[in-house]
Amino acid sequence: MTIVDNVSQNRFETTMEGHLATLIYERSGDALVIQHTLVPDALGGRGVGSALVSAAVDAARAEKRSIVSHCSFATVWLKRHGIETRSG
Repeated sequence: MTIVDNVSQNRFETTMEGHLATLIYERSGDALVIQHTLVPDALGGRGVGSALVSAAVDAARAEKRSIVSHCSFATVWLKRHGIETRSG
């Protein structure tokens, strides 16, 4: 699965079997703010959401940004993987 950072749309995205899955974010100051993940039902249970959050974490680390999550899926994933987040 290839995840692309579509900077002009403020989202990480991947297309599988004709379905677009996205993680909407905002780069705000020194933070990467995760707003929402959108994974079509047809792609559910395949780790697509996890791959999107992982890509966001990798980008935040590469850019030396903290992570803020307003997305319930991402918040649970980040906690499960022991990744610190900042309130925001």
